[in-house]
Amino acid sequence: MTRRVLPLDLAGVTDKAGLMDRCARALDLPGWFGRNWDALADSLGDPARWPEGADEDGLLIVVHNWRPYAEVRPDEWETAQEVFAEAAGRTPALTVALALGGSSQGPSDLPG
Repeated sequence: MTRRVLPLDLAGVTDKAGLMDRCARALDLPGWFGRNWDALADSLGDPARWPEGADEDGLLIVVHNWRPYAEVRPDEWETAQEVFAEAAGRTPALTVALALGGSSQGPSDLPG
């Protein structure tokens, strides 16, 4: 099984609304996505809502550029981490990882 890697770049995100918009775009969620914590948890935990192919192979969401958001909105960031962890905990095909570097480029995009 090869998991589909999905970057979630939070560069410029300063509030919950921005986080929800980025998640909606990255996960290609429908326009009626509720943009709240429960809706995000439901979407993350339901492979039928994942991008094409991810429901069969698994999904690795790599969160980039999260530190500024975490510093500006620590309570919201704590809730976001709880949502990510809870969804990954109940959905074995889902992994959410925090990138420690600042780049949202994948390994093949980096020089060298």
